[in-house]
Amino acid sequence: MIFGSHVSIKDGYLGAAKRAVANQASAFQYFPKNPRSLTIKDFDQEDAKSCKDFCLEHQLCSVAHTPYSTSITPSKNKHDLTIASLLNDLEITDACGSIGVVVHYGSQISKIDPLASYHLMLDILNSVLSQWNGSSLILIENNAGTKGALGTTIEELVQIRNLCEYPEKLGFCLDTCHAYASGLWNGENTGELIEKGEGLGYWEHLKAIHLNNSKYPTGSKKDRHANIFNSSNGYINAEQLEQLVKSPVLAGIPLILETPDDEGVSHKEEIKMLKQKWEK
Repeated sequence: MIFGSHVSIKDGYLGAAKRAVANQASAFQYFPKNPRSLTIKDFDQEDAKSCKDFCLEHQLCSVAHTPYSTSITPSKNKHDLTIASLLNDLEITDACGSIGVVVHYGSQISKIDPLASYHLMLDILNSVLSQWNGSSLILIENNAGTKGALGTTIEELVQIRNLCEYPEKLGFCLDTCHAYASGLWNGENTGELIEKGEGLGYWEHLKAIHLNNSKYPTGSKKDRHANIFNSSNGYINAEQLEQLVKSPVLAGIPLILETPDDEGVSHKEEIKMLKQKWEK
């Protein structure tokens, strides 16, 4: 199994990869630039290449995550900046040799026209991908359902990819906390979820999993991550998570922790526990 966690780029992209190895991980996720800004980054090409070479040498896979302020349903004044920022993220991601860059599914932007959000998402994605010819993908992540967010069903996720003019440049990232919070997955319907995903062609385009427990019950629509084996603070039991991620259709997909690393267990310790308990 391919375990990893989100790591900082404070020491550069190569530094992030080295941190992942120090955590005994075989995968990692990183922000390609300032996570709180859409400002275009003139990044260090040599550092990115060194990261790519290091990852190849250590059989390490990686994914990037767009800044928090990225939305594929942006306001009008952020339309062009969002496109430019996503292209910048893809360029950095590709230079680092990463699978792709994760972006959250959009939110509802109109109470009058329920299709307005989908039209805007497709406009943004088509505008970006028409200009992109690299290997890295945009990876669309499912939402928890907070603040009118869309993208809480497999049908929505798959349909956006199907309707995009460049589906070959799009993949998916499944967040287990978001799936649980939205009610897509309640810990008891794993078989049904797997079957639905197979029927809709979702799993074949899944490239990364955000492996997170949830601090709130299923259907709460609250996006609060908990540690995997924290039975006192997490609503998903470890056996339910293990059953999901060990499903044959998910084999070989990197499992990236976005769990708290300051609540009694570090990511390094959590990765060690995952290996001890799940690699059997």
